[in-house]
Amino acid sequence: MKKVLNISLGNRSFAIEEDAYKRLSDYLQHFRARLGASAGVPYTQNAEVMEDLESRISELFLQEVGSDGRVVDIRLVDRVTSQLGMPDGSPENPQPETGTAPEPDQPVRKKVYRDYDNKRIAGVCAGLAIYLDIDVVLARILMLVALVAGTAGFWIYVICWIAIPKAVTATQKCEMYGLPVTAENLARFAKTQKK
Repeated sequence: MKKVLNISLGNRSFAIEEDAYKRLSDYLQHFRARLGASAGVPYTQNAEVMEDLESRISELFLQEVGSDGRVVDIRLVDRVTSQLGMPDGSPENPQPETGTAPEPDQPVRKKVYRDYDNKRIAGVCAGLAIYLDIDVVLARILMLVALVAGTAGFWIYVICWIAIPKAVTATQKCEMYGLPVTAENLARFAKTQKK
């Protein structure tokens, strides 16, 4: 018989076995230490990356156990932590392997966000260029042509500015570029994140 704990992870509640909780806690502590050592980013950005990581772990747990109250076990924790990895890209895990293979990478779909890091006005053209896999200069020229051609271009830009969300967190930046939300990618975008 195993002890089961109730935890909150990424603003969601989970029932988790005691040994799985210890493994997850060790992983998060090890991740936090590695993030601080390898990324060299301020504490506030580390906290944001840790929040994004916990949210991603809770999403993966929720996909597996659903909302029907099943218990998170150690195999699921091992599978999720091996899938996410470490912030410096090393495959090392602080826990021993249990013989379960990580799930194959699922294709990641891009999402449209405004790229505020490469903005000229609001990041609309930069975000659309990333989503459409075209050069940002070409996207800006097309938008300028639409503006010069008539008032429709202006309204298209304003609607996009309002409707398309800004990529703020590291998770949103991963989604914008179509990258898997792994520890390495979260740490990479935390380095480039502006205050």
